Amino acid sequence: MTFHTLARVASILIVSLALALPARAVTLLRDADMEYALAQVAAPVLKAAGLSASRTKILVVNDSSLNAFVISNDAIYIHSGLISRMDRAAMLQAVIAHEAAHITNGHITRRITNLGNARTAATLGQALAILAAAAGAGEGAAAISLGTQSAAQRNFLSHTRAEETAADQSGARYLRSAGIDLDGMLDVFRLFRGQEVLSASRQDPYVRSHPLSRDRLRTIEGFAAAYGGSATADSATSDYWFARAKGKLTSFTRRPSWTLNRLGESGYRDIALMREAAARHQNSQTRRAIAAIDKAIALRPEDPFLYDLKGQILMETRQFAAAANAHGRAVQLRPNDGLLQAGYGRALLASGNVSAALPALERARRIDFRDGSMLRDLSVAYAKSGQRGMASLITAERYALRGRLEDAGIHAKRATGLLSEGSGPWQRAQDVVLASERAEKRKKRR
Repeated sequence: MTFHTLARVASILIVSLALALPARAVTLLRDADMEYALAQVAAPVLKAAGLSASRTKILVVNDSSLNAFVISNDAIYIHSGLISRMDRAAMLQAVIAHEAAHITNGHITRRITNLGNARTAATLGQALAILAAAAGAGEGAAAISLGTQSAAQRNFLSHTRAEETAADQSGARYLRSAGIDLDGMLDVFRLFRGQEVLSASRQDPYVRSHPLSRDRLRTIEGFAAAYGGSATADSATSDYWFARAKGKLTSFTRRPSWTLNRLGESGYRDIALMREAAARHQNSQTRRAIAAIDKAIALRPEDPFLYDLKGQILMETRQFAAAANAHGRAVQLRPNDGLLQAGYGRALLASGNVSAALPALERARRIDFRDGSMLRDLSVAYAKSGQRGMASLITAERYALRGRLEDAGIHAKRATGLLSEGSGPWQRAQDVVLASERAEKRKKRR
């Protein structure tokens, strides 16, 4: 598991944005196990929507409020608070279906025209900066990259009621096509019923960006009445992976005592053991944590994510060689997972094996550039191997990913002076330089 909810938990992507209140941060929780589980839950819905399950990631925002949104065509973002409030896979699938409809219906295309598809650190950083502004970040968001608090930015995530109705209808069709019970969609909207009468400051972000109405609710109820309970798909697989994603999430975002008191609630022995290992680790009960994860591995010996969690526990208790072995086994079982590769590279780097860490981390970057912790480790690996230009480039991309485009520009300019002009890395540095310059011009036009 790779959550930074505790300072010592070190193998997770944190994408931090400076918000108006310094105590609050917008972060992404990156974890290979959780993202795989969410992908399994999403797969039938995305297929029904005509989207590629391998290219459309489901990413978790570390925020206890209830929200979900899209800012590009290749990812759906869901707040951890919304997942934690759900009790079955069909509810999460309903949210994914709705957000997928915003993509397929073209509702976000006009918002990202000037940002490409957020497929580089610089463009994703700009998009996340817009997210901060849309969330009400005010001056904090302006400072990180865009330099404007225009109505267009504040409404970047907002959908019209017509768009919401269209997304409801399309989402319902996707659920029906996938054989998923539409009652899950109705259960989701029950979470938000009554919020429109609250002031904007008291509403959950989902209601502000996805306006509700009585007509919409009646339409959803009509869908559920007509087609609810007519599910044809076997929900066992989705239910297991939903329980695993929620179990992993809550075991690292709630107190260990809370987790230990609820180990059996998922109904799956391996999930209970995984959650126990996470809780014991957070309580510094390393032997008991290892014992629990080893029992889970005994139940699922070919599960790469259990080895990844074991590697994390070993890594954070400074057993670097053993951690590298555990992460290596995870990568052996699932070689094309960027987050698993990043964990392996991190363990190799910590054990002093820079020559092996560098290709592992570079492979992780090629698979998934969104992992900020991986970029930090990769820059260290390049610096230790004497490649200063690459170290500066990776640092620039890491700052860009966090929306700190001024800092990113400084390191990117340094990289262009050290890298071979016209090379691929030099072009990447130029991408960051241009993004930084555009952000600076916007700030001056305020």
